[in-house]
Amino acid sequence: VQLQASGGGLVQAGGSLRLSCAASGSIFSTNVMGWYRQAPGKQRELVASITSGGGTNYADSVKGRFTISRDNAKNTVYLQMNSLKPEDTAVYYCNLAYRRWNKDYNYWGQGTLVTVSS
Repeated sequence: VQLQASGGGLVQAGGSLRLSCAASGSIFSTNVMGWYRQAPGKQRELVASITSGGGTNYADSVKGRFTISRDNAKNTVYLQMNSLKPEDTAVYYCNLAYRRWNKDYNYWGQGTLVTVSS
């Protein structure tokens, strides 16, 4: 399984960006896709996740500003980021996770840098 993320870049505070992550390979249809981020000197943290059934979960810091969605037919997850703040600056990683036959599978994309200037 490979995850290819795209859409990062430099944006001014208050602006918007949309991240995309396409998964390829042999993927169990019941899964969770998500976005994590890691700022310099900080631990990686969950930003948002979405199940294959459409259930979502958001970090408190992004609620009301970020929206996660997915296209199951394309095995692609999106993160629409609005009202960006300098503290959103980080490398964003997409993640695909599922459990099958009592074994956990966890895959990561290569990361895409989001920089928000003040």
